[in-house]
Amino acid sequence: MVLEGAPARGNPGYRAVRSLYIHVPFCFHKCHYCDFYSFVDTQDRQEPFVRRLIRELQALSPWAAGEPLRTVFVGGGTPSLLRQPLWTVLLDALHSHFDLSLIRAGAGEFTVECNPETVTPELLQALRQGGVDRVSLGAQSFQPGHLKTLERWHDPASVARSVELVRAAGFPRWSLDLIYAIPGQTLQEWLLDLETALSLSPSHLSCYNLTFEPNTPMTRRLQRGEFRATPDDVAGEMFQVTGERLRRAGLHRYEVSNYATPGQESRHNLAYWRGEEWLAAGPSASAHVRGHRWKNIPRLGDYLSFDDDGFAPIQDHEIPDARRALAEDLMCGIRLAEGVEAAPALARAAALDPRAPSRLLSEFRAYEAVGDLRFDSGRWMLTDAGFLRADAVAADLIGALEAQPDEDAPVGQDAEER
Repeated sequence: MVLEGAPARGNPGYRAVRSLYIHVPFCFHKCHYCDFYSFVDTQDRQEPFVRRLIRELQALSPWAAGEPLRTVFVGGGTPSLLRQPLWTVLLDALHSHFDLSLIRAGAGEFTVECNPETVTPELLQALRQGGVDRVSLGAQSFQPGHLKTLERWHDPASVARSVELVRAAGFPRWSLDLIYAIPGQTLQEWLLDLETALSLSPSHLSCYNLTFEPNTPMTRRLQRGEFRATPDDVAGEMFQVTGERLRRAGLHRYEVSNYATPGQESRHNLAYWRGEEWLAAGPSASAHVRGHRWKNIPRLGDYLSFDDDGFAPIQDHEIPDARRALAEDLMCGIRLAEGVEAAPALARAAALDPRAPSRLLSEFRAYEAVGDLRFDSGRWMLTDAGFLRADAVAADLIGALEAQPDEDAPVGQDAEER
């Protein structure tokens, strides 16, 4: 593997990696808001992609050290666009190279993202027989006009049809993705989308505030003045009513944008937010192992042509760094309803800089004073109001890890743990 300084594999002391992400880059249409690596599928490269992907999975398998995987997530792109016979080949290979017994026993999780327009009974049967136990459906909106703005081309009615197919195929778990603050969307239209989604009785909903990512067609349309972004106060009201309505429906917010009935949280995404390790396969897929982070090159041609004993070409390799690791854990952890465990965070901060715990506590107390953070059971947690400002809270907590220019006073004793 072209990864200087990466953790050694195959030695007896190696800790098993228990999560796996797979990226399928093919799409029916490139949505204008999407900044994930994907492109319109012409069907001619699906088979060589699957062959290459299986080679990579085989190369990665020793990192699991023979231990059963806890979670697998296949994202994209549109994974459900992959032809059903190729899915069967891929799933057979996964079972050959990894232990999926925990998932089979219901103690793990295997999720595949699906587009409502590409879900068929045959595909779902192949996925279910192959051990997939959770489907994530990209609904985004139930309003045809807003789907058109997003460049999503499925029929809103196909979402309910897809849900029925998922249930009929015997999937015990499934989720819907929705987007709000779409240009031109009113609060009442968003509430109607929520009610339509709830009428399908989901146990998990992801509700994302539309983000104008750099270099996407939608951002360029915004810059050209083709439409206006939703005002911040309207988007904020949409966010607040989402939490209130879903709470009444029995779905609790466990992360800023994610809601679930008890026990139905996305276990794979929780592994990301809790700073656990995961392997990654496919072009543009990102991995995290022993503090190392890297990303496979986001070009299918390079992915297909490069084969270093099965491993993919990579970019953006980051070696372990204690400050970056703590910053990432603060950034991700504070987004969770469970929050950040204060004592370990303060101890890790002290190892970086004796003054850092005082700065962290100062930031926490400032946000506590305005009602955005609270301290409970040894953890720093966002309040309902604080979730709306999660990014700002995380940025200030991370900023507290950096020394201040005027910080020349002796280190005091005010960094006690709360």
